[in-house]
Amino acid sequence: MKRIILLSILFCQALFCLSQNADFQNAVAKYKTATTMTATVTKNSHRAAVKNDVVTTGTLEMKKPAYVCINVNDNKDMLLMEGNQFTMKAGGRKQKTTSEGNPQFATFQGVFEAILAGGGDLSKYNDLTITKQGQDLVLTITPTAETKKQKRRIMFTSLVLTIDSRTSALKSLRMNEQRGNYTVYQFTNFAFK
Repeated sequence: MKRIILLSILFCQALFCLSQNADFQNAVAKYKTATTMTATVTKNSHRAAVKNDVVTTGTLEMKKPAYVCINVNDNKDMLLMEGNQFTMKAGGRKQKTTSEGNPQFATFQGVFEAILAGGGDLSKYNDLTITKQGQDLVLTITPTAETKKQKRRIMFTSLVLTIDSRTSALKSLRMNEQRGNYTVYQFTNFAFK
């Protein structure tokens, strides 16, 4: 009896994973035929200790196989992924890391490479959850750390990417930080080229 229950649970989990993967494949299908994607960006930076959020605008550019660049505030702030290299520029300060040295960025890289490819297997990422909310597909990366050193290196408590499953357009990227702080990038005028 225990085996039947265990097998039933495993079977249900497998079906759930297949369903999530199928939802992802359908949501990003339009990327298969595009080489470059662009959008207008509105960045909202929220700091719990500050009364008003800071709102700036800019652009998003994505290119196959693994280039994602968000420029805002007249190029003063930038998020850049080039393969496994990540650069974040904010307030004149630049931070660089790689996906090899920072596991949360390894998942981020893998997710964006799968998006840009028009699909891919995301089941290998244990820190990724995929949920469907209406017409949107929401991918949440929640980094985990096994050591104190790894915990100190975690920049974000979670990264949440929303994709419109009907149009394949990226709708938003939310980067949740410690102490209730977050940054949200809203994407509009999304174009496939």
